[in-house]
Amino acid sequence: MATCPECDADIEVDEFDVDKGDLISCPDCGANLEVTSTSPVELEAADDEEDEDDDDEEEEDDFDEEDDGAEDGDDEESEGGDWDE
Repeated sequence: MATCPECDADIEVDEFDVDKGDLISCPDCGANLEVTSTSPVELEAADDEEDEDDDDEEEEDDFDEEDDGAEDGDDEESEGGDWDE
């Protein structure tokens, strides 16, 4: 059994089910926690940096979609050139 560092709730975590560095969520307060030790299981509040990394990936996906739109625009320009001839 481990203790949430945010709300001090007891969290049932089997040391054989987790690895060091795994992220879990506190069922009581919802805090994101990182496993820092497996024997005994110890938890610390997870860094928010990982959430920021996820946001960066989403921004890159948005950028890729904009690239796709530019390619469509190129097709229109080449079609527009046919009208001038």
